[in-house]
Amino acid sequence: MTERCARCGRPRDDADPAARLAWVRDTDERGTRWYCPECAREHLRSIEAKLTSDWW
Repeated sequence: MTERCARCGRPRDDADPAARLAWVRDTDERGTRWYCPECAREHLRSIEAKLTSDWW
């Protein structure tokens, strides 16, 4: 199964191997979600504060 960004839907497969390392994985009670570098950068403070994605 292809991982996709939980915010914008971008597939993780389209990135080159070095760029794939920049993806962020977030795990909470609802499961694991992946965020592309652009979405992760935009919502970094919320992710680090462990705010639910509904908040941001």
